[in-house]
Amino acid sequence: MERVIAAALVVIGAAIAVGVVARRLVRFVLVREYEAGLLYRGGRFARRLGPGARIVLPVWEDVVVVDLRRRIATIPGQEVLSADNVGLKVSVAATYEIADPVRAVHEAQSYEEALHVAVQLGLRAAVGAAKIDDLLAQRIEIGKRLADAVGPQAEALGLRLHLVEVKDVMFPGELKKIFAEVVRAQKEGQAALERARGETAALRSLANAARLIEESPALMNLRVLQSVGGAAASGGTVVLGVPQGIVSVKAKGGRDGAP
Repeated sequence: MERVIAAALVVIGAAIAVGVVARRLVRFVLVREYEAGLLYRGGRFARRLGPGARIVLPVWEDVVVVDLRRRIATIPGQEVLSADNVGLKVSVAATYEIADPVRAVHEAQSYEEALHVAVQLGLRAAVGAAKIDDLLAQRIEIGKRLADAVGPQAEALGLRLHLVEVKDVMFPGELKKIFAEVVRAQKEGQAALERARGETAALRSLANAARLIEESPALMNLRVLQSVGGAAASGGTVVLGVPQGIVSVKAKGGRDGAP
């Protein structure tokens, strides 16, 4: 019985030892559907691995897993000068993905940092070529120009740049007050213009009405009857005075002004 127990203990110890050695000699690597694996043997790139599980020898082989999903790189407020020498802070967001994982890993120590620097430099160039009014009115267009400028650099890093958006444009405190006053003045000018247009339209209508009454005095009778009918419908009392000579009313007997 003791021999059986001893033999069992030897077998268990051997199994544990084999497991420990195997774990150090063999490693399982899982590459997901949205990832790419780069296999290196002896420090040299061997091939790209697709999705699935792999067994590698850690002593000789290594696998670098790269996420291929889209990412958003946010560049916070950068202090830049516009073409008219106005200092401001501009923040942008760049949407990109890894198109060539081999180039992305081999060309730069950190492709994310390299893209960040490229977008920063492109932003300074794009904002420096635009005046402040154009920057505010053409933010989408400036983002497109920035994407066109940075796109080739991103491609050289193995990246595909999809979109660059200008998120925020921040001004110093004094400029904020100035722009607020400009906007308020524009709104007040528009309101005054609308009032002037309304008054002009009202005067034009009055002039047309006066001309029609002058050409056809009987129109005043219709207007009087309309006013009296409206007052009767509302139950009110109307005191109406008609200047002599404006409206001619004929009686049945043929005498003007007779009741």
